[in-house]
Amino acid sequence: MKALITYYSDTGNTEKVARAIADAVDFDKDVRKISDVADWTGYDIVFIGFPVHAHSVPEKAAAQIAKIPQGRKVAFFSTHGSLRDGILPKQAFEHALGLAAKLTVLGHFGCRGKVAEVIIEALKKNPQHSAWAEEAAGAMRHPDENDLADAGVFAVQMMAKVKA
Repeated sequence: MKALITYYSDTGNTEKVARAIADAVDFDKDVRKISDVADWTGYDIVFIGFPVHAHSVPEKAAAQIAKIPQGRKVAFFSTHGSLRDGILPKQAFEHALGLAAKLTVLGHFGCRGKVAEVIIEALKKNPQHSAWAEEAAGAMRHPDENDLADAGVFAVQMMAKVKA
């Protein structure tokens, strides 16, 4: 069996989670930036990671997801400044599910990730976004050891679904 763990990461948060997933996968695997993936075939599962941008999947990741051949088994993971069970990351996963309508989605995982301070400061100045900016400021130490351990558990769960 073979897994592809691919990711788009601006800050390194999503890459850290990708590496934790790779460490937990107990068989043949490739770890690549999503922009470096040209061939999606030959994998029993594809893990796809992205940072949540404006409640959604970033265009660079969305464009690649659209290229995945029909029927492939995929599992999504993301990082975000919101609380883990917040509405914003849920909206991003809904967007990812829409992009993956032709795929078999086995699950998804999300955890907090540090947001660039310049973004937080800019959003604090806008009353419409100031509450979220305060929430995102609480993610400065993420993904942490617990987040990465949870990502590993997620990987094992997804691999069990593939083996079943």
